[in-house]
Amino acid sequence: MEFDFNRNHFELFGLPVAFDLDAALLESAYRQLQGQVHPDKYAHLSDAEKRASMQWSSRVNEAYQTLKSPLDRAVYLLQLNGIDALAQSNTQLPMDFLMQQIEWREAIQEAARSSDLTALQRVEREIAAQTQAWRERLSVELDRQHNLEAATATVRQLKFVDKITAEIDDTYAILDN
Repeated sequence: MEFDFNRNHFELFGLPVAFDLDAALLESAYRQLQGQVHPDKYAHLSDAEKRASMQWSSRVNEAYQTLKSPLDRAVYLLQLNGIDALAQSNTQLPMDFLMQQIEWREAIQEAARSSDLTALQRVEREIAAQTQAWRERLSVELDRQHNLEAATATVRQLKFVDKITAEIDDTYAILDN
């Protein structure tokens, strides 16, 4: 088994290094590569070859999960450019974003308090629309403008919105009980 551990996730799957990627191509490349490295294929070989297969299978799974998620893919692209977008030292966010986040959290709490599923769904739709807009912005910032500073700020906002989305999921679970 001859695989190069130095290749980045995009190279591993034979994809261009870009935020916008063809999900079907990623899926196809993942299945093909996983078919080549899956541990079951090496069960009859030496322990060293089995370990190598396990390492490659893990690496392929990790790369696939990273590239499949738009947020993780953007973070990874920034890492390839030497930027830790989620560093604890980088805590500045635009004031309008912080105010919007507070409004969303208050709306979620109010929906939970009043068991208002419709209000919760309304907040979820609003956040989903805003998330889509941020993903489109990331596409421009990363692929067309190569504006890594702006992309870093957008990634940080999306990470915060991920937490709010988790709060919505938790609230649905509470309302379902």
